Amino acid sequence: MFGIVRPCTHRLSQGLKAEWMAHLCGLCLALRGDHGQFARVVTNYDGLIISVLTDAQSGPAQARRRTAGPCPLRGMRTASVAKGEGARLAASVSLVLASAKIRDHVADGNGALRRRPVAAAARKVAAGWDRAGARTGATVGFDTAVLVDAVDRQLVIEELAGPGTPLTVITEPTETATGAAFAHTAVLAGRPGNAAPLAEAGRLFGRLAHLLDAVEDRAADAAEGAWNPLAATGATAAQARRLCDDALHGIRLALREVEFADSTLVHVLLVHELRRSVDRAFGTAACSHQGHGAPGPYDGQGGNPYGNGYGQPSPYGQPPQPGQAPAGGPYAQGGQHLNGLQNPYSGGPMGPGGPGGGHGGGHGGGSGGDNSGMPQFPHQPKKPRNFFAGCAVALGLCCTCQLCCAEEYEGPWSRKKREGCCRDCDCCDCCDSCSCCDGCDCCDGCSCCDC
Repeated sequence: MFGIVRPCTHRLSQGLKAEWMAHLCGLCLALRGDHGQFARVVTNYDGLIISVLTDAQSGPAQARRRTAGPCPLRGMRTASVAKGEGARLAASVSLVLASAKIRDHVADGNGALRRRPVAAAARKVAAGWDRAGARTGATVGFDTAVLVDAVDRQLVIEELAGPGTPLTVITEPTETATGAAFAHTAVLAGRPGNAAPLAEAGRLFGRLAHLLDAVEDRAADAAEGAWNPLAATGATAAQARRLCDDALHGIRLALREVEFADSTLVHVLLVHELRRSVDRAFGTAACSHQGHGAPGPYDGQGGNPYGNGYGQPSPYGQPPQPGQAPAGGPYAQGGQHLNGLQNPYSGGPMGPGGPGGGHGGGHGGGSGGDNSGMPQFPHQPKKPRNFFAGCAVALGLCCTCQLCCAEEYEGPWSRKKREGCCRDCDCCDCCDSCSCCDGCDCCDGCSCCDC
């Protein structure tokens, strides 16, 4: 499975874990039901967020569930899984995004895709997934043409990009596609007023997804001679990190404007876990909330952490102590330029709250020279498997239940370390005394303590 939001289940309460698994299994079964067994290989962690957003706006009373039969990925247990329009929209988006991923690998000539027969077969699979996604999208009123158009534009933009091209120009097609998918959840939930802020949240989520993928793949792309946004534009790790931090902040602001019936799981995934994803991609070994000791603006009382009339947000404006980040979140004071590279805490590019400070500075340089205090790209990963080899490995992982129950396994395509999504773990009890997000309901499954 792929995706940037990959919560470890021991950081989720039993209720949130069951809800997250309901959406994950619902997406998988929606793919199987509409498009056959093979389509299940495109199940991904980011796609299920579409289903989560739909249910979060609809509320528990409107959330549709069914009992699914035993599955090897659940240890042959039955489970209550999500069904309905949210799951089908998630399936449609997942198919088109998987198609885009294949097209991107073909265009870059990764691995066996350099060979014309293999590339031709991969293009055929991608085209089939495009058509399947369009059919499913049409049943829920979503036109996937915006996603396909974004994929086509991405290839053109990459061909024209060069040194000095802003990273936001390269990420724009991904931003447009994810913004459209997020906004359509408001239509499905019957809350059209949520469409605009969700489109903004989706746009910034797409930026994050694109940048984090570029950061994680930079070493592998360099080894293969494949195209990478950071290498092509000459952007540094610090510049990419600042854009990611700005996107995180923008997502929080956008979610504050959304009316949710129950936003707990959304808050966990798009606030806590998304920040952890950024820290993981940039090799930050510290707690994801390091440098943000005060509760954030959405750590309010009640069922809605976003303070839009359904909960009370924590106040901004507390003056920072010397040497500390501002209270009320990383952007309570200072610049808030989502497209710029301004340090959010000071006027300098590497101030105390910048990538070299509150976000785990002192990890070494990222692009040569004297880069002390700058975030460092991860160590070179193993060479990814090609599409067909990855499919064979994924089938083996499914048949042996490793995707579900293994303590750790190797991703079938990326070869990155993964944790079994259903494994039992009782090693974490630090959240009983967690103070990182006091007053936030999501601390039943708090992700702010890296234990």
